[in-house]
Amino acid sequence: MTAETRSFQAEVSKLLKIVANALYSEREVFLRELISNAADACDKLRFLSISNPDLTSGDSTFAVRLSADKDAKTLTIADNGVGMNETELDENLGTIARSGTSAFVDELTGDAKKDVGLIGQFGVGFYSAFMVADQVEVLTRKAGEDKAWLWKSDGLGEYTVEPAEKATRGTVITLHLKDDASEFLEKSRLQQIVRTYSDHIPFPVTFIAGEAADDAGETLNKASALWTRAKSDVSESDYKEFYHHVGHAFDDPWLTVHWKAEGRIEYHALLFVPTQRPFDLFNPERRHHVKLYVKRVFITDNVEGLVPSWLRFVKGVIDCQDLPLNVSREMLQKNPVVASVSQAVTKRILSELTKKAEKDPEAYAEFWKAFGAVLKEGLYSDGMEHRDALLALARFRSSTGEGLVGLSEYVGRMKEGQEAIYYIAAETEEAAAASPQLEGFRKKGVEVLYLTDPIDEFWVQMLYDGYDGKPLKSITRGGADLKSIKSADAESDKPADTDADKSTDQGAISALVASVKLSLGDLVKDVRTTDRLADSPVCLIADEGDMDMNLERMLRQHKQLDQAAKRVLELNPEHDLIRTLAERVKSGASGPTIDDAAHLLLDQARILEGEPIPDTKAFTRRLSAVMAKGL
Repeated sequence: MTAETRSFQAEVSKLLKIVANALYSEREVFLRELISNAADACDKLRFLSISNPDLTSGDSTFAVRLSADKDAKTLTIADNGVGMNETELDENLGTIARSGTSAFVDELTGDAKKDVGLIGQFGVGFYSAFMVADQVEVLTRKAGEDKAWLWKSDGLGEYTVEPAEKATRGTVITLHLKDDASEFLEKSRLQQIVRTYSDHIPFPVTFIAGEAADDAGETLNKASALWTRAKSDVSESDYKEFYHHVGHAFDDPWLTVHWKAEGRIEYHALLFVPTQRPFDLFNPERRHHVKLYVKRVFITDNVEGLVPSWLRFVKGVIDCQDLPLNVSREMLQKNPVVASVSQAVTKRILSELTKKAEKDPEAYAEFWKAFGAVLKEGLYSDGMEHRDALLALARFRSSTGEGLVGLSEYVGRMKEGQEAIYYIAAETEEAAAASPQLEGFRKKGVEVLYLTDPIDEFWVQMLYDGYDGKPLKSITRGGADLKSIKSADAESDKPADTDADKSTDQGAISALVASVKLSLGDLVKDVRTTDRLADSPVCLIADEGDMDMNLERMLRQHKQLDQAAKRVLELNPEHDLIRTLAERVKSGASGPTIDDAAHLLLDQARILEGEPIPDTKAFTRRLSAVMAKGL
C-alpha cells in the first residue's frame, strides 16, 4: 500500500505557521512539548493497563528515549506508551487544537479523571517540532494492535500516512533538523533542556548517541518529583540537595515548608526560606523565585501573582493539578485559581513563620534581620489582607536595647497612662538612639521603637486604627504628650521647682519663646516649649499634621521633593541654657544678643538632626561673638 497524501483541515496550515514560529518564546520548548506528549502516552497506557493488563504484557517499564544522529542530522523522541492507529493519527496530527489526551480525559469520570496525570490537553504542542525541523516523521503502533503507521509532513500544508513496520507498541518521532538547529544534537544541550523542563516527569528520559538501539543509554532526568512524595519519605539531606538545585543556592534552607493541598484546588508545594539574603533581594523588578509546574512538567518561573513580591525570598516549587494555561503553556490565563493558590500559599508561609517565631525566637531574630524589611512591604502593598499576620511577625529594635521586640510585647509593657505606641524613624539604629527627641521618653522609661528601614515610613501610614487599639505616633512629630504617662520612678514625675519659682520661670520662658519666634520669623513654623527633651536645649520636630522629618529627608535625597517644610523649634525649659536666656529676656535683653541666640539655637537643632546649616558664614560669626563675650 503506498503512502496517501492528505491535507490539513482548512486554515490549519496558517495556524501551524503561527504555532511553529510565534506561539513559543524559546525554540528549546519543542523538546519539553514532545517529552510531555511521550510521558502522557505512557501515563495513558499505564492507566488503561489497570483494567487490561495484556496491553503491557512483556514490557511494563515505561520510558522516553532520545537519540541523536549527527550524520543524518536527526533527533528522535521515542516512547513505549499507548501509541496511535491510523484514525487517531489523522484526528490528532491532522487537526490542530484537537488533542487525543483531551478526548481521553473527557471520557473519564470521577476519581479516574483525577488519577491520570496528563498535561497535553491543548493539541498544539506537537507542532512546535516545526520550529527546529523542516520535516517530521511519526512512526506509531497502538497498544493491543498489530498494525503500525508512518506519518510524515514538512509542515507546509500536507502530510502523508502509510502502513509501516514496528515491532513494539509506542511512538517514535524523528525530527530532520534545520541547519540552524544543530545544537539540539548535542547531548549537553539536550540534558540542559530536560533538566530545566522535564526533570521530574515520572518516567526516565534516556539519551543514546547514534542508532544504538540495544544501548540502555544515559538517564538525563531524575524521574522523581520530590514534592509529590510524603514528608516522611524525604530526608533532610534530600531537602537540602533539592533546595540547592531549585534555588541555585549555596546556603542551607532556614525553613522548609512541604505540603499537599486537597479539595476544590489541588496542588503540591515545596518551598524554602533561605538562611542568607540573596544578592538580588532588592532588585527593582521584585520577582519571586517560585517555579510553577503542572503535573510535574515545568511551565515557568515568572508567574505574576503566584507569590506576592514581599515573599520573593522564598524559593521552591508549586505543582498544580488544576491550573488553567493558555495553549503555549507559557503564560497563565487570568483566572481566580491563581489568586486562590496564591492566597493559600501565602497564608501557609506566614503560619509557618509564626510557629518558628514562637518556637525559636533567637533563630527567628536572625531571619528577621535578613528578610524583615521585605516582609514589611506586605503591610504597605497588601492592605488589610494579611495585615494581622504580618504585624504579629514584625520585630523591632527599641530604646530598651534588649534585642528585638514585637508589637504585642511592646503593648504588654506600656506605662500607666500611655495611650500610643511611640516610634522614631531614622536611617540607622545609632541615629535613632542619638536623637534628642528620645531624651524625654527615655527619662520617663517609655519604650520607643526604632524604625530604620525605608519601607517603615510608608506602612505605618496604613495603620489608620493602629495596633490593638493603640495608635502609632512618631516622637519627631507634634502631639507627643508625656505629662499623662506615669514613670517607673515616682520622684521623676514631681516638679523640680517650687510653685513660686515655677510661676516666675514660666513667665520668663514665655517671654523667651516670643522673642525667639520674633527673631526667626518665617524660618520656622512655630516655637514652643516641650517635655520631650532632657539633656538637649532644643530640637526640631514636624508639626502634627506634617510629613515626618525622616520621610521628607528620604524624598529629598531621591529628588522626589524640592523644598523642605518649615519645622517647629522646641525649647527645653529645664535646660540651663534656656533658663539663662529666659532670665536675660526677663531682665530686658533684646536686639542682636537675643537675635543671635535664636539663630544659634536653630542651627544647633539642625546639627542635632544631621541637617546642613544653610548659612555657615553667619553661624560662624554668631558663634564667635558669643564665645568672645563668654571669655
